Amino acid sequence: MRRLMILLPLIFPLLFPGVNSFTADFTSSGNPEELARLIVNSMSDEQALAQTFMFGWTGAGPSPLILDWIRERNIGGVKVFGWNTEDTTRLAETIGTLQTESLKGAFRIPLLVATDQEGGWIRHVKGATSETPGNMAIGASGVPMDAYWSGYYIGRELAVLGINMNFAPTVDLYTNRGSTLIGPRTFGVDPVKTGILGAAFVKGQQAAGLITTAKHYPGHGDTDLDSHGVLPQIKADFDVLWERELLPYRFLVKEGIPAIMSGHLAFPNTQAGAIPASLSPWFLQDILRKRIGFKGLIITDDLMMNGATSTTGSLSKTAKQALLAGNDIVMLSGTPNLNDGIWTNLLASMKEEPGFRSRVRDAAQRVLRVKLQYIRGGTISIIPNLQRVKDSLPDPEGRDFFLNLAARSVTLVKGDFPLYPETAGKVLLAGQYEDFLKIGKLAYPDAVTYRFSPGRGTAELQRYARDADTIIFCLSDRAGLKMLESLQTLQKRVIAFSVLSPVYLDGLDWVDGSIAVYSYSPESFISGFSAILGRLDASGKVPFPLNEPHWVSPQSSRQNQSVNRNSGQGTAGE
Repeated sequence: MRRLMILLPLIFPLLFPGVNSFTADFTSSGNPEELARLIVNSMSDEQALAQTFMFGWTGAGPSPLILDWIRERNIGGVKVFGWNTEDTTRLAETIGTLQTESLKGAFRIPLLVATDQEGGWIRHVKGATSETPGNMAIGASGVPMDAYWSGYYIGRELAVLGINMNFAPTVDLYTNRGSTLIGPRTFGVDPVKTGILGAAFVKGQQAAGLITTAKHYPGHGDTDLDSHGVLPQIKADFDVLWERELLPYRFLVKEGIPAIMSGHLAFPNTQAGAIPASLSPWFLQDILRKRIGFKGLIITDDLMMNGATSTTGSLSKTAKQALLAGNDIVMLSGTPNLNDGIWTNLLASMKEEPGFRSRVRDAAQRVLRVKLQYIRGGTISIIPNLQRVKDSLPDPEGRDFFLNLAARSVTLVKGDFPLYPETAGKVLLAGQYEDFLKIGKLAYPDAVTYRFSPGRGTAELQRYARDADTIIFCLSDRAGLKMLESLQTLQKRVIAFSVLSPVYLDGLDWVDGSIAVYSYSPESFISGFSAILGRLDASGKVPFPLNEPHWVSPQSSRQNQSVNRNSGQGTAGE
């Protein structure tokens, strides 16, 4: 032993050139794989466990509790939620504070700073960032370069803020039309097209310096339930999943995506049985790691969702099962107390169970390797430049691109356009979005506007409608559909202006015309009204078949069709 200790200083430089074995930290030279292994081998159990944690915090500024977790434990990452982001300059300042504290840790390891900036409907970082047409608009245009540049410009805005990881793209398929959680977040229903567009989005994000994370593995699209509240049961068998939901992931893994988020979804007709895929070694290790060949990070969806804890009974048990199943990062939307069970129980398990200790250290090494690969020497400044934040948001090039994307994606579903103001008669603009009414007034200056709120009765709408010749109605949800249908008996010209998912256009044969845009961004409203006025060609295509509750893969067999009929729970298309 004495002889080995004498030889160690001579052996390490040969194995790890440029790395001092006794002072190695995040700034040391060496390739990511070797340096990550060396640093983790120098870590205590506490330090290794902390790297597998990603927490959210409350408020615009850094909360005292998140600072304690960073200073005392040096956790691996933080998650930026919508409640942190109204003031983007303040957000950048907060990220700078959190990173400054993290860099004071023993190994000078920066944080993964993640958020959900999918584009379109899901835009957690608000403030001065761009509102964008979103994934379904990309699916409607069908152009891979639209996916690339969307990823790039979204990523460039996040990079300015010091955010180095994005939980996007969403590659769930729009298999179940009743899915209000997924809806316009998808590229559509075709798994091949989704894989191609998802891969292009990833390339764009990577060009901006982001660590991209595809979600929600193995697929959240074939259920109308929300895993925030319950554990959805998806009845598809594995053969269907392999050719349908898993196909985009197979594309992305071949393209080298660095991270994948596991979803809280049960697939009882597979070997995983009734437990969530996020807690299933079969889904994460046998299928994702071994069969598909994924070598990057696996991150849980928020463990504070009911879909995660429904089968375990406690957050600490869920976190332990998540790590054992193969996740490398456990993510929580809140910040637990320093001595919460999620820390004390996991640390105790590391001391008592060699297998669990090994799994945690393997996860920490994988986290560190990705940080070294993408953050060390990367294009994103760890500490944001506040003046650059003020000067760069929203991205001026991005703004022009997103307007063009919105224009390319507008879809004429029914009717003959243009509809000019001088031939429309008295126009009523009815909708719940201020931008819809404001931009509509620019198109039809003499129009009357009526802004309604969800759940509002139809009597007032009908009173306005009786005085109109043409009604242009903004349709985005089931409550709006009910209001729109109240106009059917009035014998007026009715134009349905669909926003977000156009699924509610199913069966609207009685309207005189309908168009679809795919977000409530100003660019989408501008494009939609431009199409109605005949100023642009509405060349987009709805990226799923209307009036059909499910899509069936061309590769699927009659057995698959049977599974599809049984998996929709009778809600699709309603």
